[in-house]
Amino acid sequence: MAHTHSHPHEHSHAHHGHSHGPAAPHPAQIAPWSILRMTVPARLAAALAVSAGLWGVVWLAMR
Repeated sequence: MAHTHSHPHEHSHAHHGHSHGPAAPHPAQIAPWSILRMTVPARLAAALAVSAGLWGVVWLAMR
């Protein structure tokens, strides 16, 4: 069954992603997290986790 509307379509399509002009630069996006806002122990823990993950990849590749 087809769905029909009778109201006029006078709405903006800004919700489709781009709300600026084609020549304008993209507006800044708010980062959900930032390494610059992390504490030093949290940065070290993240670095160790990434390093461990990469060494795991190397270990699996060499098996």
